[in-house]
Amino acid sequence: MKKLLAVVVAAAALLSLASCSKKVEAGEFTIEKGVLKVGMEIGYPPMEYYDADGKTPIGFDIELGKAVAEKLGLKVEFIDTAWDGIFAGLETNKYDCIMSAATITPERLESMEFSTPYVGNGQAIVVKADAGFKPARPEDLVGKTVAYQAETTSDIFMTKLAEKGLKFTPAEFDKVINAYDELKLGRCDAVVSDALVYANYKDDPAFVSTWTGSADEFFGVAIRKGNSALVEKVNAAIKEMVADGSMKELYLKVFGNDLSDTIK
Repeated sequence: MKKLLAVVVAAAALLSLASCSKKVEAGEFTIEKGVLKVGMEIGYPPMEYYDADGKTPIGFDIELGKAVAEKLGLKVEFIDTAWDGIFAGLETNKYDCIMSAATITPERLESMEFSTPYVGNGQAIVVKADAGFKPARPEDLVGKTVAYQAETTSDIFMTKLAEKGLKFTPAEFDKVINAYDELKLGRCDAVVSDALVYANYKDDPAFVSTWTGSADEFFGVAIRKGNSALVEKVNAAIKEMVADGSMKELYLKVFGNDLSDTIK
């Protein structure tokens, strides 16, 4: 009986150790054995962008990807991808998931799955600090040239305004940093971007945000349709990060504010 009890206790201890390590069978829900491949557009500060050396990816989603992979017992590989093809890359198995400030939308949920939200976001209007033009609401953009990144929620936001009758001149760019450069050079009147993106420019004296919408958009990890195992694992990792305070630390590190309330 003692031997049987010892075996049971030992088995339970091994099971507990395996559970705590969070390691999984390599390749169980990833394309490559032991690796979590993460697709992203590395040109969207402060979410994901290259450091001054032009080679090292940094930003919120980079830190999130590293943390999630660690909790899954996997290595992480970031794959830089143009935004206009990023979701197609997910469908064709170029990577396991997307962590790239991807907003959860009903349309996207038809063709892919998403994790639980990891941060809330709204749109922001940004102008040059020394400009006489200070739009207090989106409707004030009438007759102006507005820069934004194409095929993003900023694009959707401006398209909806146009459909409601707002007349403005669109200036679409492949990367949001190009939109901000356009504004700094005085070649447009305003930029519309994610409020979280403006957080990267808020200390730049050249810019000022004159309007910020409510946090009615939510970023999640996009995962290929049918890979419910990875969805569950990523959700568990995000939940643990919220519970242990590491998500709050990441908010403070990147944005300078605790954005925990945006996902409650």
